[in-house]
Amino acid sequence: MKILIVASKLGYQTRSFTEVARRLGLEPILATDRCGSLEDPWGDQAFPLKFHQPAESAERLAREISGIAGIVAVGDLPAVAAAHIAARLCLPFHSTAAVEAAGNKYLARERFAAAGLPVPTFFRVPLATDPAEAGLRAPWPCVLKPLGLSGSRGVIRANNPDEFVTAFERIRTLLNAPELLRHRHPALGFIQVEEYIPGREFALEGLMIRGKLQTLAIFDKPDPLEGPFFEETLYVTPSREPLEAQAAMSQAIQGAATALGLSDGPIHSELRWNDRGAWVLEVAARPIGGLCSRVLTFNGGTPLEEVILRHALGHPLGKLTLDGPASGVMMIPIPRNGLYEGCSGVEAALGVGGIDGVEITAQPGQRFQQLPEGSSYLGFLFARGPAPAEVEASLRRAHGCLQFQFATALPVMAKPQRSAL
Repeated sequence: MKILIVASKLGYQTRSFTEVARRLGLEPILATDRCGSLEDPWGDQAFPLKFHQPAESAERLAREISGIAGIVAVGDLPAVAAAHIAARLCLPFHSTAAVEAAGNKYLARERFAAAGLPVPTFFRVPLATDPAEAGLRAPWPCVLKPLGLSGSRGVIRANNPDEFVTAFERIRTLLNAPELLRHRHPALGFIQVEEYIPGREFALEGLMIRGKLQTLAIFDKPDPLEGPFFEETLYVTPSREPLEAQAAMSQAIQGAATALGLSDGPIHSELRWNDRGAWVLEVAARPIGGLCSRVLTFNGGTPLEEVILRHALGHPLGKLTLDGPASGVMMIPIPRNGLYEGCSGVEAALGVGGIDGVEITAQPGQRFQQLPEGSSYLGFLFARGPAPAEVEASLRRAHGCLQFQFATALPVMAKPQRSAL
């Protein structure tokens, strides 16, 4: 039985899905954004997609591959392509309109507001706008966000007009980078301005089954995410919030998913909780990113990838109970800009009580940038323990054992011309 896995050619999770699929006796078919002009450059026999042309890619895949029984997507752009493919092949998945709205912060806010969900004051402005003029409309404090990017990339808090102008210019420079201009998505031509929402931040991992949310896990984000940038590092589950608050969070995400039209497949959502209740930040039509899914196993060892694959094939899931007592992951933050050279202290980190994995995914010579321009992490720390507080403490101690080495990334200089004397 064939299962289609739509993913980025460089995605962390792709291997996890393919390994689980083979263990289940399935035939995984990869569809990625690899170059279609080269002969299998990544050695994975992936079908080449053009994420900026999802409808055309879906039509071509439908002509060339038959017998696909289910589809999963790993990542935001892959989810858009998967929605088009699923519609073309009549497979259960979120609709194209729902996935596109989920991936666009402005459309999502509009739909939340129309559904009567609490939303902050928000508006969007084109990149060419005079930032000083745009700042006249801003509530204080506010958050500026590029439409269409994920992972807090380009998200900056501003507390006054001067900070607003600085943040606007910084985001505009980011969005004019060659990597983003190459396949310019219309959403990336705008910056969204939102009223800052105070409160503690959480992530909810779930599965939409014919429009109904099944909450799989609620993660605490113990670090205060108050700006000016919003780098996510720690995820710990189960949440330490009262059960009434957790139920309210699930209800808010159900309402947001319904407003977007998300119906079949995994979702990864972010929200804030304060004395006015739950405020949904976003609901993405994909599972949790990176290697973070390793902390989520169910019913004595079933990984999240297996749950998603079984759902995609229409298999009944039964009652899913999150393995515990507690688990967590740290997405290792980038301490400075530069070229990564190496890491020491891994053995010491592995020796910290509760730590059950250290994955340094950075490669020597790889260029890293801190937020808000950066878009990746140095690696991941994983921990399990008897309680969320102990898991958090283990992750912090293990991170303190690691030392990262960077070389300064020098700008490319033009070769000096020999003077004629």
